[in-house]
Amino acid sequence: MGKAIAIAFVTEGINVAVCARNANDLAAFKQELLAINPAVKVFTAEADASNQKQLVQFAAEAEKELGAIDIVVNNLGAYVYSSILDDDEATFEKLINTNLMPAYTLYRHFGKKMMAAKRGHFFNIASVAAITPVIEAGTYSITKAALLSLSKIMRVEMQKHGVKVTTVIPGSTLTASWDGMKVEKDSMVMPEDVSSAIVNVLKMSRGANVDEIVIKPAGGQL
Repeated sequence: MGKAIAIAFVTEGINVAVCARNANDLAAFKQELLAINPAVKVFTAEADASNQKQLVQFAAEAEKELGAIDIVVNNLGAYVYSSILDDDEATFEKLINTNLMPAYTLYRHFGKKMMAAKRGHFFNIASVAAITPVIEAGTYSITKAALLSLSKIMRVEMQKHGVKVTTVIPGSTLTASWDGMKVEKDSMVMPEDVSSAIVNVLKMSRGANVDEIVIKPAGGQL
C-alpha cells in the first residue's frame, strides 16, 4: 500500500520521503520512482519506523533533504492473527509501536510546524477493524481503533489552523499480509484504490476536508 501511494505521489509531481528496513529494496524502489518522474525529489532512508528514535531521525532528515513537509501518510502497519488471550507476550507492545506510535510521533513532530504554516495534510491508514473488531485479531483491532480515535482528535486540534486530517479505512486489501493465502484478486481492495483515493482528496479545494474514507471489497469482507 505504501509503495502504491508513493508511486501515485511522484506521478502527480509530489516529492516523497520513504523509509524501509531493507536497504536493497529501498534503493531499487527509489530508482523505480525516479524512472516514473525524474523531475521529483525522492529521499529514502533505511529505518525501522516502529522504533521511535529512528522514526524521528528519518523525519528530521526528510525535512533537511526536501524542505518543509506538508503531507504525512502514516501507513506503517502489522497484522497478527490471534485472539487477545492467545497473543504472544510481545504482541501488544509490537502492535502499539507499529500501528499507533508512528502516527502519534509524526503528528507531534510536524503538527506545530504545519499549524504555523497554516497548511498541511495528515493521512492515517486505519482499518475496518477499527469500526468492526475482528475477534481473530483482537490486539490489531484495538490499535487500529486507537488510531481512528487519534485521527479524530488531530482533526479537531488542526481544523482551525488550516491543516487537514483524513483517516483512510480499508477493508481486505491485497498486500503482502496475504502472502501464502489463496485469495481472488477481484474479491479484494487493491493498493491502487487506496492511493487513488488519497490523491483525489489532495486535489480537493482548500476549504474541503474528507474526514474518513471507507473502502471495502464489493462482495464484502474476506
